[in-house]
Amino acid sequence: MSLLRKLLKQPTNSIFIPQSVSVRSFSAGKSDIDTPRRRPTTTHYDNLVYAAGSSGDFDAVRRLLNKRITDACFNTKDTFKFLANTASYSSAVARLCRLGRIEDALIVVDDMTSGGFGATTSTFYPILSVLTKKDKIEEAWRVVDLMRSHALPPDVTAYNYFLTSLCYDGDVVNASKVMRKMEEEGLSPDTRTYDALVLGACRAGKVEAAMVILRRMEDDGVAILYATHAHVIAEMVSRGYYAQAVKFVMAYVGKDERLDTESMGGLASKLIKRKRFEEAKMVLKEMGMRGLRMGSQLSDFYEKQVRNSSDIADD
Repeated sequence: MSLLRKLLKQPTNSIFIPQSVSVRSFSAGKSDIDTPRRRPTTTHYDNLVYAAGSSGDFDAVRRLLNKRITDACFNTKDTFKFLANTASYSSAVARLCRLGRIEDALIVVDDMTSGGFGATTSTFYPILSVLTKKDKIEEAWRVVDLMRSHALPPDVTAYNYFLTSLCYDGDVVNASKVMRKMEEEGLSPDTRTYDALVLGACRAGKVEAAMVILRRMEDDGVAILYATHAHVIAEMVSRGYYAQAVKFVMAYVGKDERLDTESMGGLASKLIKRKRFEEAKMVLKEMGMRGLRMGSQLSDFYEKQVRNSSDIADD
């Protein structure tokens, strides 16, 4: 992946820009940059960014980065030289990714690797996270190739970004290919890996497959996230498997109070929205017996439909 772009040619009839802009104008909080008389250079902007960054004026750095792009002066490996240590570089990578500036983040990473600033596999996590969330899977794989070129092979967490994105879309075919890559590299799935696989099975409408994965997690002693249970509950309810959803939730009751609260409360809410009141009453009655916390809406429903009816029956 090319990390640097070629400078755009400036039209002959364009406005010329002066070569120097006082860094103090940025530090003082000015939002407007004086119009230069001569066309700026990348070196000119690199020097300004270095001065602003070294003084800690990161608002000025942000404005300069935006301004240089509009002036066709794209970032270079020298743009982020004001970063003096590994922690600063890693922080810059994460911040640039939050701003959606992946090319700039890659320039910083390249500077880390070439300058010996201790880049690790985790340095690439923010980049992979953004690209996979935006379904830019091919670009994300090219980042993995870049990692390998620096002797930083992807770990389980890196692969999990791919799995989560693919499984969210229900693309179990490509998710299976990712799993094979992991196995070939001797990597063992973790909690997040399994969570993504359960999500993928549910999004693909394969509830039975999701249950098989859950049983595999239990057999292997892998901790199951609350969200993993939620994937199964949501899919069962969406397909009208109400009795099965209640049975699924009840099978785990008493093992983890927070899980009981999250799963039973979530299921009851979904059942009420679908007007499956009898099943909802069963779940809420169990929650009431166990003294589990309910939200305001569930609590109101419980008081009117469960507790009061139970009192009448007792009388």
